[in-house]
Amino acid sequence: MVYYQGKNTYFLSMKEKRHRTTVSEKGQITIPKALRETLGIRPGTVLEVAAVRGNLMAQKQEVEDPLLKWRGRGRLPGGGSVDAYLARIRE
Repeated sequence: MVYYQGKNTYFLSMKEKRHRTTVSEKGQITIPKALRETLGIRPGTVLEVAAVRGNLMAQKQEVEDPLLKWRGRGRLPGGGSVDAYLARIRE
């Protein structure tokens, strides 16, 4: 079986271990523990899900740096600009 994703081609051999899951009444599925451990899927992991040629495909989203959202939001002691603060502490 061959899956095409962007420029990459993935070959799945028939010997590869397959896992089964059942869709619940609410449309939910459980990802088997072995797959979660292998793929590093933990609570809070975001998966992008799409239908590709009649198959359900899920891709783990890259984790965003949690510090980026705080960049530039800090306050300097005594207020003022960064340049003024650096000049003051360097003296």
